[in-house]
Amino acid sequence: MGYSSNPYAQYYGGQPGMAAGFSPGQVAGQQTGYKMPSFQAAPQDVPGMLPLEQSYVENILRLNRGKLATVYMTFENNREWNAKIFKGIIEAAGRDHLILSDPQTGKRYLLLMVYLDYVTFDEEIEYDYPFGAAPGLSAYPSR
Repeated sequence: MGYSSNPYAQYYGGQPGMAAGFSPGQVAGQQTGYKMPSFQAAPQDVPGMLPLEQSYVENILRLNRGKLATVYMTFENNREWNAKIFKGIIEAAGRDHLILSDPQTGKRYLLLMVYLDYVTFDEEIEYDYPFGAAPGLSAYPSR
């Protein structure tokens, strides 16, 4: 008959320092008040989908890709221009940036979100509050 390297592993799952039948929150028949922290896995980002239950400017801009927008930005400590307005078609948006293309000049702008004040649209925007059923997100596959 062979013996394992730890004969008590069957009682406490092989964790050193654990008494048989006791969890970290128990001491010989009484609760210590210490609870093991439980963690929920963060939802993973799926390419081509907006994160669920998150309402961020970047996601709203992504929903409105292809629309004409006016973007207002402030650049502190800039002697030439403190505030600037960009008008163009939303091509892409990320956590820290926005890409606009100006249909009049063909110029493309890579704008940093840190400078963003607000955005206006001359048409209705796509936006549904992210909690619960969101029909406006139907272009994106469900998780």
